[in-house]
Amino acid sequence: MQTKNEAVDFKDLFNATRRAGVACYRIPAIITAPNGDLIAAIDERVPSCGDLKLSRDINIVIRRSADGGDSWSEIETVVDYPLGKSASDPSMIVDKVTGAIFMFFNFMDLDHEKDVYYLKVIKSINNGQTWSSPVDITSQITKSEWRNDFKFITSGRGIQASSGKLLHTLVDLEKGLHLFGSDDHGESWYLIDTPIIPGDESKIIELTDGTWMINSRVNSGGFRVVHTSTDEGATWLSKPDSSLIDPGCNASIIRYTSINEGADKNRILFSNAKMKDERSNMTIRISYDEGKSWTDGKTIYHGGSAYSSMTILANGDIGLLFEKDDYQENVFVRLTLEWLTDGKDKYKIPQPE
Repeated sequence: MQTKNEAVDFKDLFNATRRAGVACYRIPAIITAPNGDLIAAIDERVPSCGDLKLSRDINIVIRRSADGGDSWSEIETVVDYPLGKSASDPSMIVDKVTGAIFMFFNFMDLDHEKDVYYLKVIKSINNGQTWSSPVDITSQITKSEWRNDFKFITSGRGIQASSGKLLHTLVDLEKGLHLFGSDDHGESWYLIDTPIIPGDESKIIELTDGTWMINSRVNSGGFRVVHTSTDEGATWLSKPDSSLIDPGCNASIIRYTSINEGADKNRILFSNAKMKDERSNMTIRISYDEGKSWTDGKTIYHGGSAYSSMTILANGDIGLLFEKDDYQENVFVRLTLEWLTDGKDKYKIPQPE
């Protein structure tokens, strides 16, 4: 456990220099499984660091930790297609009702359907120890006329709303940002057909009053854009948040505490590369008023920093996985709320007896 004066301990989970034949690891995602294990997923980009349409060999791999991130399993491959077919951009949702973990990814057959994106999901019912075969959900969550569009499920994570509904974001760069969801615990999925503009890679959370809030990457302006809906995605109110400066990069936003669940305050955490024009200065900020305002935050790493993903550990600590030093490392950091606030906020999530 980290006190407010301790240095940050980076654990480099995915480093291509330590894995023969791999060009780089990119696009991290992390969640806490129902049993408390941590699951970190990432692209294993074999011939080059190129994105999905540029590489004929990208696999999805994971590492797992059963002790809060102190130690990790060896790298395990969970999605691996034959050469010429690639999978990319992992993201996860934990269904707290059933205990299932869903991992989404984007797929392309570069030899036979170049530039045609398919959207797929695998499932684990044993805390990430084993995974199902991929299921193609493209036809469920997109439209047939989108076939040749540049479309993808956002990497990182989706959520389960208080109603039990599973929600996630997908982007069609021609048709706009959209939500997709499931009302039957992932047996089927559907598109919420309301385009949200502007928005690239985005994350959704639910506010304590039931409002859905999406925090979006945009690739100009140097800040994030926030979208809110009070009618489950039928309509949206969009506005820039100039306080959340951003260089146009994927970020992470998660709930830490809710008064509705017995906490003393509402707390939302946001991590990103806090710079307007370069991917550096990985920072975590806190909102105590449901995203209306944010603290200045605390810098986790001043140097090169890009995509990030957060999770809440079983003991209430905060886990952060991010791309470090121009994608050379993908490091895990375990932090406490007390450390993030320099001792000003010492709230600890109660543990079950």
